[in-house]
Order: sequence, then structure tokens, then C-alpha cells
Amino acid sequence: MKSVIFAAAIASAAAFAPAPVAKTTSSLNAFETELGAQPPLGFYDPLGLLDDADQDRFDRLRYVELKHGRISQLAFLGQITTRAGYHLPGNIDGAGDTFDSFPNGFAAIGGPDSIPGAGTGQILFFVGFLELLVMKDSANGAEPGDFVGDFRNGYIDFGWDTFDEETKLTKRAVELNQGRAAMMGILGLMVHEQLGGSVPIVGEL
Repeated sequence: MKSVIFAAAIASAAAFAPAPVAKTTSSLNAFETELGAQPPLGFYDPLGLLDDADQDRFDRLRYVELKHGRISQLAFLGQITTRAGYHLPGNIDGAGDTFDSFPNGFAAIGGPDSIPGAGTGQILFFVGFLELLVMKDSANGAEPGDFVGDFRNGYIDFGWDTFDEETKLTKRAVELNQGRAAMMGILGLMVHEQLGGSVPIVGEL
């Protein structure tokens, strides 16, 4: 087991090692100034997902990156919040089971003491509802937004239109960075949850 974990750690470290990227193709050069190509790595595409890609391909990958980053931020916050002892008040079902009576992390939906199947179904139904009818962009029926991943749909604003262009770009860059960090963070928590032990801030897994 230790050798497997060691090998996985080496592979993870290799994934962050700068890879030589050929800069001879115009398709790559076209994306080197896109939002998200930020110091210290700059334009970083070690898997070559953008080799010979057009703008539509880039926009699709950016859309997926943003969505995964947003989900991961919620997941990471959910992990550290519930493990800190904060849960919703009241009962989760008609039998009188309280929210804090169920385990944290993956065990809440996949372990022997997980929430009832009907509860998991309600969660999945709600996620599907948001995906199909709320979190929409021009690709699935909503009015085109100002940028890829703009899910305001013409009515959610929170003062966004009062910002100048430089501030908007800064905030979008911050969201990208936080989403990327959250994806690594929740993945790390999921791995450590299976390995067991304790993690700073989060506590015992």
C-alpha cells in the first residue's frame, strides 16, 4: 500500500512539473493571453487539450473548468463546515433522524450509515433541476451572457454591472484560481478520507 501511495505522490508531483510546450502552432498562441494564463505557470496545458483547438473547443473547456471549480468550492466548504460540527437544524426525514446524526464526507451518501435513498434522490433531483432550468447559458437556451460561465440569465446581478472591465477581469481570474485550488483541495480530502488520519483545519477523517 505504501508503495502505491508513493507512486501516486510521484505521479502527482510530475503533473505539476513544467512540461516543454511547443509554441509554433498558431492555435496555442491564440490562447496564451486568455484569462487564466496567469503567473507563475502562464499558459499551462500539459495534456495538450488545446492542441489544434478552435475557440469553440476552448470555450467548452473553460465552461467545464468553471463549473467544476464552483462545485468543488461548495464541496470543500461543505466538508470543513460539517466536520467542524455545523449542520442544518431539524430532521432530515419523517423518522426523526437529525442532520447531525449522519456521518460526514462520502460516508454520508455511500456508507452503511448514510442518509436514506429517498434523501439522496432528492439531492440528485435538485441538482438536475438547477442544471436544466437554472444554471443555463446560451448553449442550452438562455440569453447569451457576457462571458463563458455567465449564469446570471438576465436577472442575477449582485452589482456586477457596476464594475469596470478591469475589476470584472480580476474577479473572474480570482474565481478561476479559487476553483482550481478547490478542485485540488476536495480531491485531496477525498483521498485522505479513504486513507484515514487527520488533516489540519479539517480534523479527523
